[in-house]
Amino acid sequence: MQVSSIANNYLRSVTVTKEFDHPKEKIWKTISKESNLELFHPFCKKNPTIAWEEDRHEDEIHYINGFILKREFVAWKKNTGYDLVIGNRKHKQSFVSWRINDRSSLGCSLSISIYPYIFNMGLKIYDRIPFELYIRPQLSSYLDSVIGGLKWHTENNKPTPKNHFGTHKWFSK
Repeated sequence: MQVSSIANNYLRSVTVTKEFDHPKEKIWKTISKESNLELFHPFCKKNPTIAWEEDRHEDEIHYINGFILKREFVAWKKNTGYDLVIGNRKHKQSFVSWRINDRSSLGCSLSISIYPYIFNMGLKIYDRIPFELYIRPQLSSYLDSVIGGLKWHTENNKPTPKNHFGTHKWFSK
């Protein structure tokens, strides 16, 4: 599954990958469930569904600090991953790609790539510095916590505690 062409609207992305000792079908089953973020996202207060049908998936993520973003899925492939745009009415949308890859017969890896809108659209050379010094470290920390939360959830079979890996400047209280 190729990343959606929407990614071409952005100059840079931030990607984090973690390995799992579970088959990709188990990871897919978790990340494709309705309201799935409530199970493993350490900064998610709730994940209400707008639509969760075979050919249409939309939801919201309500962060524990009160911030709300809408997710609209633009590509969906069973046991492989999905792409989505995320944002709210006040800001431009960012693009996110989730991919599951076979690692061995016993496990898989999950990569999440975020193509944020901030300091990342257009050919402004001066956007590179704040992106690399501020946006990239914040998003890397965020993605580490999200994928870490999924790993914790799959190993413990219960919801990941809020702020389990520490707080985040953008999404924690």
